[in-house]
Amino acid sequence: MIERAVVDGRPVDADARLALDARYGHFTALQVRARRVRGLDLHVERLQSANRELFGAELPRPEVLGAIRAVLGDDLRDASVRVYVVAGDRPRVLATAAPPTEAPTGPWSVTPVVYQRYLAHVKQAYGFQQAHIGRQVARAGFDEALLTTEDGLISEGSITNLGAFDGERLLWPDAPMLHGITMRLMERMDVPQERRPLRAADLPRLGQVFLCNSWGLMPVGRVDDVPLRQDGKLMTRLHEHYDAVSWDPLD
Repeated sequence: MIERAVVDGRPVDADARLALDARYGHFTALQVRARRVRGLDLHVERLQSANRELFGAELPRPEVLGAIRAVLGDDLRDASVRVYVVAGDRPRVLATAAPPTEAPTGPWSVTPVVYQRYLAHVKQAYGFQQAHIGRQVARAGFDEALLTTEDGLISEGSITNLGAFDGERLLWPDAPMLHGITMRLMERMDVPQERRPLRAADLPRLGQVFLCNSWGLMPVGRVDDVPLRQDGKLMTRLHEHYDAVSWDPLD
């Protein structure tokens, strides 16, 4: 553990030193509305599974919910919340709250970037590489990166999962990826679904392509300079399914 630290020349306490020292861990990101969360059980399950894999330890559900309640306090009812479990003298649970985030309106633009995450199925804390990729593609005028292999096989976005429709089938990439919470909720949609190898060159031939994360669902309008099909009715169906997902109470 760090014994002493300063931020902009100011000494910080032990809790702040823990956050500065925590370079190994996992997390989940969720949206809270009226002190409720979509897919709360899935978020807890994600943290518990990763905790067993990374730390060989159980993570009690009350500890997760207690961290969320504590960071919300008595005054926050809507927020973007992250719950981290990081290495310390024992696995330590941290939580942060920021203003709530809604899915941006309008089609997103994406560009392929060759990068594969280590332990892609784990939502890893403090991901420099993905943050760097996100900043680079934003500077180039894109909303998101599609992470691919050298031969163009798509796994996921830098902070999203990718889905697409081929006729009546909902397609997901068949590649190592984070099995996102919103993706898991969309997998409950009553339509045929399939995992399939997908490359950026395949996307213009498909129907509606979209991204999803804790913000919601975002249609994809173009890959690099290539426009993609837009299907407003289909996006409405996707949103109707997602909007019908129940919000689980925290209290």
